[in-house]
Amino acid sequence: MDERHHNGIAIETKGLVKQYSEEVLAVDRVDLSIPSNIIYALMGPNGAGKTTTVSMLTTLIEPTNGSAKVLGFDVMRQAGEVRRRIGVTFQEMVLEADLTGRQVLDYHGRLYHQRVKQRQDRIDELLTLVELQEAANRRVHTYSGGMKRRLELARGMMTNPEVLFLDEPTTGLDHQNRANIWDYIRNLKEKRGLTLMLTTHYMDEAETLADQVGIIDHGRIVVEGTPRELIDQMGADTISILGQGDSSSFIKEVEALTFVQTLTMADGFIQIGVDSGNRRLVEIVSLANRSSFTIEDISVAKPSLGDVFLKYTGRQLRDT
Repeated sequence: MDERHHNGIAIETKGLVKQYSEEVLAVDRVDLSIPSNIIYALMGPNGAGKTTTVSMLTTLIEPTNGSAKVLGFDVMRQAGEVRRRIGVTFQEMVLEADLTGRQVLDYHGRLYHQRVKQRQDRIDELLTLVELQEAANRRVHTYSGGMKRRLELARGMMTNPEVLFLDEPTTGLDHQNRANIWDYIRNLKEKRGLTLMLTTHYMDEAETLADQVGIIDHGRIVVEGTPRELIDQMGADTISILGQGDSSSFIKEVEALTFVQTLTMADGFIQIGVDSGNRRLVEIVSLANRSSFTIEDISVAKPSLGDVFLKYTGRQLRDT
């Protein structure tokens, strides 16, 4: 693909909308501009619009309004060109249990009219990439969850895509298998120059893998940036407080403190961004006592992407 055709932007949307009914607006004027050769993580609560956005970008459903391009090709007017240049893995594993791993890849290549020699060479290359050579001739129903995920990743790569969409690529895997999938994803970007867009509900996954993160809520992108940029916006430390009493008076007093950088309420917790949490605890607790606010639980944590998510959506991702 000639980069001049898309000016180095792999995925671009302008005012993208998907409305299923008068009551259901799934995606609401989403603007994206994702450069080539990065890993972009799209995060959001259940029903926020992640899967619908990916479905439009991969030509599975048509937008109601706005525009979307992948590698410069319009997803509606040039859907065939888009499909030839992308790979997709879905959240729900869709593998024929009675086929061998090699057969799964072979049938996928046939669907895209790959010639026999090209297909077989590609299968051998991908089985090596995901370390399934020894299991290639075993039936899929004998594979572990991690092996099936790796096979799906290989299948998504069969057409040698320039952009790979991964919908919850490590759901249901244990930590070791998740770490292995992360390694494969990094390898695809660093050694093969792919652009990857993934949806995930694992904060550590996005924080570890993503070059850029977009958080979507109620169909709209509410914040976007690198993980480091978004975390830095939260301040150095976060003091989380759960309590009873005159919270409004307590919050007002806390906001007046010179070292307080941010203050948010979510899930009943008061979250206070400060320059140094451990040094500020005594003053915060003393202020609560003077404000007739009884602290039931208090903790100090370095900010994380989870704190960013909570700030912008008002929810913990694991509870949505």
